Amino acid sequence: MESQRNVEELVSVDAHEARKLLNSGHRYLDVRMREDFEKGHVEGAINVPFYSSVTPQGKEKNPQFIEHVSSIYGKDDHFIVGFKNVKNMQRGYLSWVESTSKLAE
Repeated sequence: MESQRNVEELVSVDAHEARKLLNSGHRYLDVRMREDFEKGHVEGAINVPFYSSVTPQGKEKNPQFIEHVSSIYGKDDHFIVGFKNVKNMQRGYLSWVESTSKLAE
């Protein structure tokens, strides 16, 4: 039942709200694989891939993910995508790109 409780506590925000949160001091943790991060990411984002590789058997989780994130963020830090005080940006980086193009119009 613990995992169900964690899912219910996850807050999702759209790209507009994510921008407001970043402007108020939140930080952005990008959990995509490094190759995807290098193709484009939110300015100032820190990349810690949740998956380390993709094999014919499926995606392999990054065994150092929690340790790496814990070394970057404090337990009370606020950030978008993470463990505590988390905000999940709906539709991820794609929504960020789309909202950026709308701001330029």
